[in-house]
Amino acid sequence: MADVAELCAILKKEQALLTRELEQLEAQMQSNSEGREGSPFGKREEGATEAFELEKGLALERKLRSTLLEINRALAKCEAGTYGTCDACGKPIEPARLEALPQASLCLSCKTSQTKNGRSRLAR
Repeated sequence: MADVAELCAILKKEQALLTRELEQLEAQMQSNSEGREGSPFGKREEGATEAFELEKGLALERKLRSTLLEINRALAKCEAGTYGTCDACGKPIEPARLEALPQASLCLSCKTSQTKNGRSRLAR
C-alpha cells in the first residue's frame, strides 16, 4: 500500500505526462488544421475522415483536460494536507481506491450515490 507522499509523487508524474500529451495533441491538431486549409472541396470521403479525426482529437483533448483538472485538485489537496479525504462526506477515501485512482475526490460510497443520482436524472 502506497502512502500519501508516494501517491502525491505519482500524481505529480502523471500531471507532467498529461501536460506533455496535451501539448503534443494541440500541436498535432494545429498542423492537421493547417494542412486542411488548402484541401479541395467536394471530396466527401476525405471531408468525413477529416471531420472524424478532428472530433476524435477534440474528445481526447477534453478527456485529458478533465483528468488533468482532477489531478491538479488532488495535488492542491496534497499541499493543503487534506488529500485522501472525501469532498462530499469528509470521511477518508478507501486506500485501495486511492491506489487505483490517486486523483479520486470521493469515497466509494459517495461516488456510487453520485452515479446513481446522475442516472436517475437522465432517465427522466
